[in-house]
Amino acid sequence: AVKHCLQKSFPFLSCADDDIFSSAFCENSEKLINVDLFALAAKYYSLSNLGVCTPLEDVIEALKGDREGATGIKPDEFMNNKKSHEVQVMSELVDNIANYCGIKQVIDIGSGKGYLSSFLSMQYNLKVYGIDSSSSNTNGARERNRKLKKHWRAYQSRGRENLKSQSLEKANDRPVESEIKCKTINEELLNNASSLQNRDQVIIQGLVPSCGFTEMATPATNTETEADLVTGTRSHETKLSEEVFPILNVLPAEAVEDFSSSHYNCGELCEEEKVKRKMASLKTKARKSSESNLYVPLTSCITAETELNDIITDLEDCIMVGLHTCGDLAANTLRIFTAKPEIKAVCSVGCCYHLLSEQFENQEECQDQVWGFPMCQYLKDKGWCCGRNARMSACLALERVAVGQMLPTESLFYRAVLQVIIEEIYGVTKSDRRVGKTFSKSSSFIDYVRRSLKKLELDDSKLPDSCIMDYYEKYKHRMNELEAFNMLKVVLAPCIEVLILLDRLCYLKEQENIAWSGLVKLFDPVKSPRCYAVIALKNQSCS
Repeated sequence: AVKHCLQKSFPFLSCADDDIFSSAFCENSEKLINVDLFALAAKYYSLSNLGVCTPLEDVIEALKGDREGATGIKPDEFMNNKKSHEVQVMSELVDNIANYCGIKQVIDIGSGKGYLSSFLSMQYNLKVYGIDSSSSNTNGARERNRKLKKHWRAYQSRGRENLKSQSLEKANDRPVESEIKCKTINEELLNNASSLQNRDQVIIQGLVPSCGFTEMATPATNTETEADLVTGTRSHETKLSEEVFPILNVLPAEAVEDFSSSHYNCGELCEEEKVKRKMASLKTKARKSSESNLYVPLTSCITAETELNDIITDLEDCIMVGLHTCGDLAANTLRIFTAKPEIKAVCSVGCCYHLLSEQFENQEECQDQVWGFPMCQYLKDKGWCCGRNARMSACLALERVAVGQMLPTESLFYRAVLQVIIEEIYGVTKSDRRVGKTFSKSSSFIDYVRRSLKKLELDDSKLPDSCIMDYYEKYKHRMNELEAFNMLKVVLAPCIEVLILLDRLCYLKEQENIAWSGLVKLFDPVKSPRCYAVIALKNQSCS
């Protein structure tokens, strides 16, 4: 299935090694006979080896063009390392896509606690609607965003200091002649309009050489009259506003103080200048007052049939994003993207493959249901099915295991023995209830079993401690087998993940209104194992 998805999405690729996996198994018994070949075959069919991903640097460069990106705050100020890494990388990409498409609205599907949404709105001044099915998540995101705004100025102050250092370093690297001209101009401004705040002046000094100020007229001589000097200062002041304001616009809101008439002491201003500055002040106030509405958390369950206009009243051209959208939500995000003309681009990182619904997993097929897998027509025609065990394996993190973060063998063993107990003692083979993270809260195997039975709403009174420990002792010697089996699942995990991701990419390739689509590795897989994004941009003519 991976081979054919590759051939459909990337016709130029050759997948000649049809039997690379089959050679690892016995033809008659179908048992694994060559572990080394199995591992090599799994590596062969992993995304990192197939060469189908577009490098993130290439995507950013193509989107950005000659435009300079914003310099600002790193989210590690208010997130853990994993979330900070994810938000910083994805927010920069989303901002570049939004700028490339000329849009300011973002819809964050499965926004959770609003980490990505709030950062996109505050750092990049994008209007973000964060939609999550959990009202507790939405309320938590709203409260977190409120608290974050209180501290945002402090974060920006640190970002300003970083910008100041970077600007000074760049200025020191420029030719001496450029430095002299820059210094001369700034000395003139300081001598004749000395009320610029020190921190803003340092920032401007760093920005001036790259803003065309070296082309300005030579400084005033000692023979100039006071009137000429004031006139010249106003000219430089106007030039300063014209040249520097566009640069300030790429910074976060309030990252640099606005220039107002109170900053200067240049004599009485002309009426035209007063009106101009008053309008600028009103715009600044309007911008600041609207900042509180840049991020709007909403509660709604998103399906493939969801009408966004019913949720977002001012829906306009936008980009749809999803950071670790769970199960079918990732697939539905792509379906909504292709169906809604207002959505010009999508950037989706999925997770929780084990929660995907599969069209061909059960014999009884519901004709009207929209399934999470498969999406592309080729796998639909083949009736392809992964199964829950395979999808569970796709959630494992090979890269983490490779650097020594071993699998939680003991908790897996507890879970396996618990299943035997439930089947043999209670006759239960399937349940909609979940044990969850019971292992971390348990003091022993007995405690684990009793906590789990209560979660499953099974009567634990008929199960004495001695019986529980008998099961533990019976299977204890097989823990090594369990570990070996799970290591094989880890090795195979990238192959199953690549099938799911290529199915989604192939679905996008089948659509006629897509200008470009691709898979991009966004994150460090050790920090964030679900690191691949499905990205697509619609044709500009689509409306």
